[in-house]
Amino acid sequence: MTTTSEFQVTGMTCGHCEMAIRSEVAQIPGVDDIDVSAQTGKLVVSSATPLDDAVILAAVDEAGYEAVRI
Repeated sequence: MTTTSEFQVTGMTCGHCEMAIRSEVAQIPGVDDIDVSAQTGKLVVSSATPLDDAVILAAVDEAGYEAVRI
């Protein structure tokens, strides 16, 4: 079973923003799929087991953006 976590990210404006977030979130153990869109401001992280929101939010912060769970 796949667990999906959805976040609203502020500050994303382009493909480079998406790549920065994707590369940080991809380093989290257990992440299977990352869907990030600067157009919608959404980040959807899929994993086999539930991930700690704080870990994902820290990765987004590391990329230079802010996010909230939605």
